[in-house]
Amino acid sequence: MNNATLPTEAPPIVLDFGGILRKLTDDDFFEFCEQNRNLRIERTSNGELVLMTPTGGETATFEFRLGVAFGNWVEADGTGIGFGPSAGFILPNGAERSPDLAWVQRSRWDALSPPQREKFPPLCPDFVAEVRSRTDSLRALQEKMQEYLDSGARLGWLIDPLEKKVHVYRPNEEPVCLDEPESVSGDPVLPGLRIDLRRLWS
Repeated sequence: MNNATLPTEAPPIVLDFGGILRKLTDDDFFEFCEQNRNLRIERTSNGELVLMTPTGGETATFEFRLGVAFGNWVEADGTGIGFGPSAGFILPNGAERSPDLAWVQRSRWDALSPPQREKFPPLCPDFVAEVRSRTDSLRALQEKMQEYLDSGARLGWLIDPLEKKVHVYRPNEEPVCLDEPESVSGDPVLPGLRIDLRRLWS
């Protein structure tokens, strides 16, 4: 199976192998993903396999412009490492997740061994962002954001271009929903980061 055979903007495909995948080591799972590089694959803490299908043009260009703005801040700030949607992270609960955007404080990244950095880093990013596409379940994304927080994330953005809303997640706080905000700030976790959303919404 490859991306050419998957319908555009289809919901994620969830495969349950009855716990078989939970028996794979993190290295084995990395090799499995390497053998299926045409697919964006996640693994839940229950051992389910989630195949992320391609997004449509509107979602893809939104993610690209958001990534450019975020990447510019990462390079200018220099205190951490930024990642796009192709990066996978092994969370403390055993899940492997690939947020649309992620940031890891440099000291945490430097503490990893070279082999750990080469494969799926065994940590939860300090910051994660997920962008909702047309077929994404809002509830499923909200549960994923909570999983990030439970795993140690210090800031999360769930960006919904469909409703022009941003759900902001912080530890030990209720999520805050911003309705058609002109911008969103990363302070204090990402000091000085402010994404102008007016152009992105359009």
